[in-house]
Amino acid sequence: MKFGINTLDDLEVKDKTVLCRIDINEPVDRNTGTLRDTTRIEACIPTLRELADKGARLVLLAHQGSDIEYKNFYTTEPHAAVLSALLGREVRFIDDVCGPAAREAIRALRGGEILLLDNVRFVAEEQTLFETKLLLSHEEQAKTLLVRKLAPLADLYVNDAFAAAHRDQPSLCGFERLLPSAMGRLFEEEFGVISGLMENPGRPCVFVLGGAKINDAFLMMRTVLKRGTAGVRGGSADLVLTGGLVGEVLLWAEDADIGEGARAFIEKEGYASLLGAAKELLAQYRDRILLPEDFAAVREGRREEYPLGRIPKSALVLDIGTKTAARYEERIRSAGTVFVNGPMGVFEEEATERGTRMVWDALGDTPAYTVIGGGDSIAAARKYGKTGAIDYICTGGGALIRFLTGEELPVVKALRFGSRLPLPGGRPGSHARAC
Repeated sequence: MKFGINTLDDLEVKDKTVLCRIDINEPVDRNTGTLRDTTRIEACIPTLRELADKGARLVLLAHQGSDIEYKNFYTTEPHAAVLSALLGREVRFIDDVCGPAAREAIRALRGGEILLLDNVRFVAEEQTLFETKLLLSHEEQAKTLLVRKLAPLADLYVNDAFAAAHRDQPSLCGFERLLPSAMGRLFEEEFGVISGLMENPGRPCVFVLGGAKINDAFLMMRTVLKRGTAGVRGGSADLVLTGGLVGEVLLWAEDADIGEGARAFIEKEGYASLLGAAKELLAQYRDRILLPEDFAAVREGRREEYPLGRIPKSALVLDIGTKTAARYEERIRSAGTVFVNGPMGVFEEEATERGTRMVWDALGDTPAYTVIGGGDSIAAARKYGKTGAIDYICTGGGALIRFLTGEELPVVKALRFGSRLPLPGGRPGSHARAC
């Protein structure tokens, strides 16, 4: 047991049916039906191989696609082929989640066999609106359709989805109320590494925040900046470097001219609601927040850079400018620890990748201990050949940010409860024994 949670070492899984929640959400090429990246799939292989080698009847639950919009959902069928190739054994797929076909396939499993169910987000209760509007407790999640249909077929539940540990959904937090539970090897590793690092990070401790998913970034900034002011060494930020929408919202809150295009986009996406929080952060911690001083846009297919206040009305800023990126490079190279979540702009396109590329080059060169998290951050590291130079790559972006706030992650709370339930055969959970 670690952190009050069972590990795989606490389980006897031979001929037991194990429900294993993994995070293998990857970018998909919808034209070919193939995955454009396999980083998260590769990361969960040690857990799956260990469970299968020990004779578990292994049932995999996973999601695919952002649940911001339903149209982003996609089947997990392509993932089964990748898992099979990486494991060197067949991973069967069924295009059902918890219906009669899925349940029959689970009952038919033999020891060492693996079955991947279809995208759990095809079930409405796994979607964000269900999570954020109904606010179900974990006890209530245990009564949802997914858990009611699958839990009676299983002996154990394993969660290896640290990347989704900040989410509060039935496939992540409901099964632990009914089944003896444990974390997988990837969850154990990521939770352990980040916990240890946050206790005593090297100084200066620099956070680099960008990307388009910014709600968690504002929540985290408030916490790590406040800790630094209060003199709390562990988990506090000495400096925050901002890019992407994070930087744009903060600049708007400071009444800087970021251009009509950027303001319109922020309003369209609903992020103008963060302006109040941004103003509060700037009022209290402006000396520790670095904001972009120039931006890049694309006009007639070419990159053009503009200082603040001189961005054309028709331009939509898509990257930080070269001057800002160079300033960020200097700070990263003189840091002791660097946490990164989110690129500086639209790095997927050649005309708007310069800011992200310069920052990622600095991450590869700095003597600081570097941690990156989230799918886009990992994709950028791969694109620029920096995966071998980054000290730790965390599969989770939102989970990493929420963890850095000091908040107990919903999945961690659920796993601690499930670790107290009696194990199959009447053995008490490890929590009941000496920890």
